[in-house]
Amino acid sequence: MTLKGFKSFASATTLRLEPGITCVVGPNGSGKSNVVDALTWVMGEQGAKSLRGGKMEDVIFAGTSGRAPLGRAEVAVTIDNTDGALPIEYTEVTISRILFRNGQSEYQINGEASRLLDIQELLSDSGIGREMHVIVGQGQLDAILLATPEERRGFIEEAAGVLKHRKRKEKAIRKLDSMQANLARVNDLTVELRRQLRPLGKQAEVAKKAATIQADLRDAKLRLLADDYIAMCKTLDAEVADENALRERRAVVETELDTVRRREEELDATSAFESPLLISAQENFYSLSALREKFRGTQSLAQERSRFLAEEAEEARNAGRDPEALDQEAAALRLEESRLRAEVVQAQSALMQATTLLGTAEAALKAEEDTIAAAMRAIADQREGTARQEGHIKSLAARLDAITEEISRVQAARTEAQSRLDIAKVDYARFEMEIGNADAGEQGLDSEFDVAKSALDAAKKSHEELIDAERAADRERNALESKLEAIRITSQSRDGAAELVRDSRGVKILGSVASLIEIDKGWEAATAAALGGLADAVVVKDLSSAVSALTTLRRENLGQADVLVYESGQQSVTSTPSGLNSLLSHVRSNQISELLTSLLSTTVVADNASEAESILRQHKSVTVVTRDGDVFSSHRARGGSASSRSLIEISALVADLGAKLEEINHKSDRLKFGISSAVTEVENKQSSFDSALTKLNESDARIAALTEQLAVSGQNIKSAGAEVDRLTVAINEATSAKSRDENELIIARTQMQQHGEIAEPDHSSAEEIRNSVSQARTAEVEARLAVRTAEERVTSISARALALEESARAERDASERAVSRRGARARGAIISQAIAEAAYEVLIKIERSIAKAQTERSRLESNRSDREGETLTVRARNRELTSELDQLTSSVHRDEIARAEQRMRVEALEIKAVEELGMDIPTLINEYGPDKDVPTFIETESGEIVATELIPYRRDQQEKRLAATERSLTLLGKINPLALEEYNALEERLKFLAEQMEDLKNTKKDLLDIIKEVDDRVQDIFMQAYEEVSEHFKDIFARLFPGGDGRLFLTNPDDLLNTGVDVEARPPGARVKRLSLLSGGEKSLTAIALLIAIFKARPSPFYVLDEVEAALDDVNLGRLLTILEELRQSSQLIIITHQKRTMEIADALYGVTMRGDGVTEVISQRLRESETA
Repeated sequence: MTLKGFKSFASATTLRLEPGITCVVGPNGSGKSNVVDALTWVMGEQGAKSLRGGKMEDVIFAGTSGRAPLGRAEVAVTIDNTDGALPIEYTEVTISRILFRNGQSEYQINGEASRLLDIQELLSDSGIGREMHVIVGQGQLDAILLATPEERRGFIEEAAGVLKHRKRKEKAIRKLDSMQANLARVNDLTVELRRQLRPLGKQAEVAKKAATIQADLRDAKLRLLADDYIAMCKTLDAEVADENALRERRAVVETELDTVRRREEELDATSAFESPLLISAQENFYSLSALREKFRGTQSLAQERSRFLAEEAEEARNAGRDPEALDQEAAALRLEESRLRAEVVQAQSALMQATTLLGTAEAALKAEEDTIAAAMRAIADQREGTARQEGHIKSLAARLDAITEEISRVQAARTEAQSRLDIAKVDYARFEMEIGNADAGEQGLDSEFDVAKSALDAAKKSHEELIDAERAADRERNALESKLEAIRITSQSRDGAAELVRDSRGVKILGSVASLIEIDKGWEAATAAALGGLADAVVVKDLSSAVSALTTLRRENLGQADVLVYESGQQSVTSTPSGLNSLLSHVRSNQISELLTSLLSTTVVADNASEAESILRQHKSVTVVTRDGDVFSSHRARGGSASSRSLIEISALVADLGAKLEEINHKSDRLKFGISSAVTEVENKQSSFDSALTKLNESDARIAALTEQLAVSGQNIKSAGAEVDRLTVAINEATSAKSRDENELIIARTQMQQHGEIAEPDHSSAEEIRNSVSQARTAEVEARLAVRTAEERVTSISARALALEESARAERDASERAVSRRGARARGAIISQAIAEAAYEVLIKIERSIAKAQTERSRLESNRSDREGETLTVRARNRELTSELDQLTSSVHRDEIARAEQRMRVEALEIKAVEELGMDIPTLINEYGPDKDVPTFIETESGEIVATELIPYRRDQQEKRLAATERSLTLLGKINPLALEEYNALEERLKFLAEQMEDLKNTKKDLLDIIKEVDDRVQDIFMQAYEEVSEHFKDIFARLFPGGDGRLFLTNPDDLLNTGVDVEARPPGARVKRLSLLSGGEKSLTAIALLIAIFKARPSPFYVLDEVEAALDDVNLGRLLTILEELRQSSQLIIITHQKRTMEIADALYGVTMRGDGVTEVISQRLRESETA
């Protein structure tokens, strides 16, 4: 076993323990029990108190006044495994454990990192378990004896190797518990997934149907879109062709219109030129024509007058009708007039009588018709009222039936609502009580949470402070290491003296002066200045060594060196004047003290240069050196600012920095260990905090859930109560309405029975009156015609008589005037004839002039007429062409807009095909054009949508197909497009969970089989071990207590898995069997008897006994040693003892002693070999 830095073993110490009995001896406090602690510790002990410490880092060497503390502890134990007792393929097994001050720990098996569990299992197979029954420490005998029966059973099980089986069982139980939780979780998941699977299956079925429908819908949309696109493109091409034709026609019209407009301008110019000529010709023609008419009038008038005058003379000779005859004819007509007037009066009288009869008949007819109409209206009103009353009665009856049904339904609903109200009130009261209980329990949780939070905050704060301190220590250490490394690097570049120190090359060198002397702190510079160049010198033992050193330096060209020769025993005389402070009081050496005295015997120290000067003035033979390194003598002085340090100063500085670095390292190790402990503390506090928070959250969640349930119950109470009230009001209102309708129905039926039938009116009298009216109207018309005829005859005869009377008067006047005018007329006739002849001559000349004017006018008018006709034609053509051009331009513009809109619609179809249906136009036309057959989609058993039979494309069918698929999708309702995928995934997961469930059940069965197998195995092994231990205990107890009686017994023999083992001991001469009544020595012997019985029943490779025989007298010690010598044959015994008799039976002795610096040292001696020698 090797110990490094473990407790008092500061230096590496190796103990080779021989077969047989090895005794470890030494004075109290020397560290003997530390050997036992080291063995316990390396085999996995986790309790600091079991190692006689307060915390685990106490096992690391803590340092002494002469030795610094160490940063880690390491123990390695090597076991001979030649016999294969340990289940590992090595003949030697080395188990190591290392602990650092930061709390980190490492385990190794043969240099390979391993776990504590691996080491415990490895040792348990050889009978060395976790309870360490093979190591019996100080005071452990009483613990064994006073242990509970279950703990004693543990000692036997550990020796029998049962613990690994129990660990296997515990592991199986933990797996079983974990698996049980997983099994419950998987079961819950399975139930939940099955619950989700049912609605999701329906959604998946809908999604499947929707997929088929959507395939049809998409196909129909694509085909209709392709058809629309092709139709639009064709329409667009045709309209583009029409537009081009219109553009061509517009160009032709524009050309023709330009020609027509130019001709119109030409005609307008010609008309403007000839219009004045035509006007002049017309005026000339009209003037001549007027003159001709004037002379024609004169001629005509003269001829007429001449002819009139001649005719008038002839008429005067021919007399007219006789006036008397005319008067007689007139008188006859007057008599006829008087007769006709009498007839008129008679006819007017008959007319008045016929008019009176007609009025009377019409009044009678109107009165009769009014009477009949009133009777018919009364019959109609009665029939309408009867029908209305019958409808009202039917309506009331139907309403009563509906009200009765509604009352029944509302009463049932009120009963249900009242039931819900009662249940909600019960739930509300229960939830209120549960919330009150939860609130009462949460007060303690709040306090626990606050305490845990405060503790966690404090632990985190402490952890952060330690981390900050560690970082500061790391920075300081890095600075010191950098400074120390720089000093070491600079100190390496030295002369030959340094080369000799590094490599003596066969020269007997004691060392450098700097390494051989000790200087008080603060006097390094003064000592280096006093020694001068000798401060870097090397010291040799004799003069020949000095010669050899210089020869070596010269031969190897290593530079120069100061070499001091020190021969032991040389005398030196101190000549320091009294009253002065010698430098030797601050410098000393155990190895070259005489040489140091000879070098510094005349050197004294002063605080400053002034004091040095004062000393030299009184004592010229001394050399004075100041603390700052200035040197003064009577002949010279040396000092000032030093450019480099001497080896002495460098060594002192390195030692100082090394001490500081070691202190920082120790501080850093302590901080790391503190951080580790703080991390553990934070984790513990965090765990407590999380636990308290979880409990509080669980409580809050439970209260929140209860509050929510309480609110739901309250809402249920309100809604159920409101519904009960509402239904009660509804029942009351319906009952009232039913009563009103029943009363109204009774009244309506009574009124219906009271109504009688009205008889139809008689129309015969009206017909008779109507015939009378017709006859009176006929008579009135005939009378009116007779009156009118008579009046017209009277008027005609009166007019004829008046005309005859006027004619008679005119004839008489004309006869008288004719006589006086006859002579004048004869003269006038001659003059008029002459004027007529003269006018005739003038007319001949005028006619010639008019003929010429007429010819010119006709020509110009003909030209104008032709021009005007052409102008009208041209203007009409202009208007036609302008109108056509306007229409063409408007049409072209409209067509351009229509083409743009058409192109936009085509582009919209292209965008729709790409964005909505994900297909470009060429693919759309190639695959879904009108020339392509249309498939029918069905769903296969595997769930795929495939196309079956093909039919020719027809747009009306596809439109119906699209409408049908859209209706089908609408009827399907809301569709979850991911339902099918989710359903398959959920079904697959459910299948996986079912397999996992089966695996878990099989695993559970296997674990239960393992537990049963382990239990059976543990029972068998324990029972065998117990029986053997019991037999050995009887034997050993009888040997340790001759005449005494001791035995072991089971506390519960029926339960071999959990029964304890109790001890019954009766020393000789005593009747008591209770262990508590035994003496100290008897208790120790009984405990030893139990341990040795276990050792004999199940031997282990070694046993460690720490002063177990200290309380025994000489007789009992002898008996014990006899038994221990028997154990020597089967196991290795390591005994910590102070007894000489125990030492005498040992095969080897290890002596443990404590050096003056507090470090344990070990010496060994093989006694058997010595005795043999």
